[in-house]
Amino acid sequence: MQNMRQTIQQHRVVVIGAGYTGATAAGRLARRLRGEDVSITLVNAEPDFVERVRMHQLAVGQTLRPRPFDEMFAGTGVELRLGRVTGIDADRKTVTVTGSDGPSDLEYDTLVYALGSAWSTQGVPGVTEHAHEIAGREGALRLRDRLAALAPGSPVTVVGGGLTGVEAATELAETRPDLDVSLIARAGLGDWLSPKGARHLRKVFTTLRITTHEHTTVTAVHADRVTTTEGDIPAAVTIWTTGFAVHPIARATTLETGDTGQIVVDATMRSLSHPDVYAIGDAALVAGPGDKPLRMSCASGVPTAWQAADAIAARLTGSKLPTISARYFNQCISLGRKEGLIQYVTADDRAVSAALTGRLAALYKELVCKGAAWGVANPTMGLPTRRRRVTADGARTSVTSA
Repeated sequence: MQNMRQTIQQHRVVVIGAGYTGATAAGRLARRLRGEDVSITLVNAEPDFVERVRMHQLAVGQTLRPRPFDEMFAGTGVELRLGRVTGIDADRKTVTVTGSDGPSDLEYDTLVYALGSAWSTQGVPGVTEHAHEIAGREGALRLRDRLAALAPGSPVTVVGGGLTGVEAATELAETRPDLDVSLIARAGLGDWLSPKGARHLRKVFTTLRITTHEHTTVTAVHADRVTTTEGDIPAAVTIWTTGFAVHPIARATTLETGDTGQIVVDATMRSLSHPDVYAIGDAALVAGPGDKPLRMSCASGVPTAWQAADAIAARLTGSKLPTISARYFNQCISLGRKEGLIQYVTADDRAVSAALTGRLAALYKELVCKGAAWGVANPTMGLPTRRRRVTADGARTSVTSA
């Protein structure tokens, strides 16, 4: 008579992308599950965490605190795999990672897709060749070098009147008052804010001597100017901040994606087409309050990372599925180092009359930025957790005969 024994192998979780959401999900999973049952591999092109919300500061020459992943994940069991994700086979359950030694395939049982987003050129001629972006560290460093070489009086034009554009223009004008800074907005400056918030924004722009071109559309970017519907605007440097586009790799797979290229997920961030894949942050098409898609932001992404990590842990351990409601409370805008604007909003991100302004708002925003980085290293918000055992049904199992 044969005696059968069941061997539970480690369940292989691969997290691709180590921004705010990917790094948070990996760390939270490591604190929810026992290391002998699960292996967690975090794939990223860089060895340290990038505070994306501070790229406008980096671009104007400020020094940011280094945050190496080997320190952030010390003792957690999270393994960092350096390289760029260059392919995904969602049917074979493999990720192609290209590192210094070339491409190789990484197998997974559960994939957490957190590749995020990058700048969007909006198809405008000349943007790729002549404009600078601050959606990532590489672009911010290139812009820093270019700005440092500018002579006093040089014109710098920021294209885009959203949060990123406003923060970039004010940071630059405060740091380099010798430059001629302008901002081009397709709509009115701060038209999404409350009357109080919009007044304060205009006041800061006036104080910093930022020229604003409102209700203006850019039709082309050149080396020395920007062409708009209202004529040409001089620009020794053009900073392009008109929005974000998700990483294109998801569309090249069999994963179901929406019109934006984001992966379609359920309430637990699980792919509707591939239940072993979870998408979080900018990469996920998530319905928020009022069934409006969550906007691409750190504020939207981190709750999706919590939800995905907790759902994966619950399914692997046979626990009750948690539900985390994503909603908005405020929009935090830095206007240089001395000024800020905290616009309070409804759950679905519409401005209300209340707004915090001035130095107190600047301090508030700084605390939010520091808190976001602290939260990546402390993904359970400092609360004690218990690492649970993975059940045989949840893990990969093999039956061998003795």
